Amino acid sequence: MSPKSRMRPLAELSLQARSRIVGVLADVDDTITSDGRLTAAAYAALERLHAAGIKVIPVTGRPAGWCDHIARMWPVDAVVGENGAFWMRYDAKARRLRAVFVGHPPPDRQSRIETLAAEILAAVPGCALASDQFCRVADLAIDFCEDVAPLPRAAVDAIVQRMEAAGMRAKVSSIHVNGWFGDYDKLSTTRRMLAEEFDISLENGLELERWIFVGDSPNDVPMFAFFPNSVGVANVLDFADRLEAKPAWITSARSGAGFVELGAALLAARKA
Repeated sequence: MSPKSRMRPLAELSLQARSRIVGVLADVDDTITSDGRLTAAAYAALERLHAAGIKVIPVTGRPAGWCDHIARMWPVDAVVGENGAFWMRYDAKARRLRAVFVGHPPPDRQSRIETLAAEILAAVPGCALASDQFCRVADLAIDFCEDVAPLPRAAVDAIVQRMEAAGMRAKVSSIHVNGWFGDYDKLSTTRRMLAEEFDISLENGLELERWIFVGDSPNDVPMFAFFPNSVGVANVLDFADRLEAKPAWITSARSGAGFVELGAALLAARKA
């Protein structure tokens, strides 16, 4: 699909293309969740996809503590967390959680994160340390609209600039600015996870077309650019001018309702 034809309605994705999908990779915040909550409908969509034999793998900026819970408790096959810092997979039969961490963090990572966090909080009025920072292992998350009043774009850009100046990679989600030391992102870790855990190589073009990614914000851009069948839930339009690469398709509904829409479309294609 050419760049000019991106962001077409999901309803226009052919029945044949939808019927070939074997796996769904999905952002969590404002993609599976709605207004900070996991709805019954969105969770049921996860269950239906999983029960149908479609692999479901959240790819999120959320922390290790959350991902341990997601891997164990949700109807998913694995989870990639902290924007690619690790992946986790739970084997229910063996009662074993496999956690694989990527990259080579500097030995003074934690002290550098704490110092930078203090500098950002002092320099950008209204922002806050993300409330889930305590269970993160690799990144710094600065809240600009989850538990604080939404900040203007200039303030968000200032947070990004300070992280990058400190040598971090920085990405903007729908609620946080995440920064980390390391050469990885959602895409690189997802590709490695699929290869090591499921023996799936996305270098194979036919295999690549059998996977779909759904997200909503700038930190999903590497995934939007890579997957021919990338999908944005409708609220991705809130960030349209900040997306260096746009999803191929877009749902009519926002957030979790958009995820439900995608799940229904995939399952209907299988039945057909």
